Amino acid sequence: MNHQEKLQKLIYVARRYYLDAQKQSDIAREMGISRPLVSRMLSEARQLGIVKISVAQPESYSSALLERLRSISPVRDGALVEDGADDDATNQMLSQGAIRLLSRLDSRRLGIGWGHLIGQLVTWLEKNPQLNSSVAEICPLVGNANIPARNYQSNENVRLIAKQLGADPHFIHLPALPESVEEKQLLCSTELYRQIRTQWERMDTALVNIGNYPSSPDFASLVRYGDLLQQAHTCGRLLIYYFNLEGQVIQSEQDFAIQIPLDILRRCPNIIGVCSANTSVRALKGALNTGLLTHLVAREELVRSLFD
Repeated sequence: MNHQEKLQKLIYVARRYYLDAQKQSDIAREMGISRPLVSRMLSEARQLGIVKISVAQPESYSSALLERLRSISPVRDGALVEDGADDDATNQMLSQGAIRLLSRLDSRRLGIGWGHLIGQLVTWLEKNPQLNSSVAEICPLVGNANIPARNYQSNENVRLIAKQLGADPHFIHLPALPESVEEKQLLCSTELYRQIRTQWERMDTALVNIGNYPSSPDFASLVRYGDLLQQAHTCGRLLIYYFNLEGQVIQSEQDFAIQIPLDILRRCPNIIGVCSANTSVRALKGALNTGLLTHLVAREELVRSLFD
């Protein structure tokens, strides 16, 4: 491909995305290329000066999207980012956006969830310490999982984030998923649980992960809910709660997960929902409809999809 042909392709992709309001995924299908390549082409178009429209002022575009969000949900503010070259790059930008938002909120007592994006946030902070952060204390919102993936090691994530923010960590020495309801009841009667519950009640900000609902539920979810998740048409996950498109958080008498109770979470002044690069629009819609979120960290394109 010569230089002129390349420029024409960049112009075409930029026009389809910025002027025709086409999704990057739709442009990729139309041209027979990958979505990350479309993202890179858009970045190159900006670098070459091909794109000279309002997109050159991303804060204004983000502000307009946030204003639309405020009109349909309790979300008051947020941090919206453009897509990166790939999912890892996008997740790092989302992590940076979450830290910026915490700074704007002047958060002091922070609770964090778990999952892939929380792990990415840890990775970003390890490279970019924020020792002048306003955060003074940090605690986990979910117990520890007995799997090796760091994303689900709540205490380790709290320790690492607290170190990079210059905050004091508080730990939860309880499993996220005990063996049964009876074991959960026993663990929740201990002093260890009372201590972490006290931390939850003192929080001013909660950082909660928004994830997709798997097409094939894991074994623990089947034990906790039976077929309730399918009956309720579940579309997403917040912490390790599940919800449907209408925003109903699915409740089960057999749920033995140890995480912050919903009634305590609802009393937290700032609840930041963080989406990863692959969070679906259905999961985001359902999360917004729960009425829990006061702030949002997400991709601009994902939020725009809400209004398509």
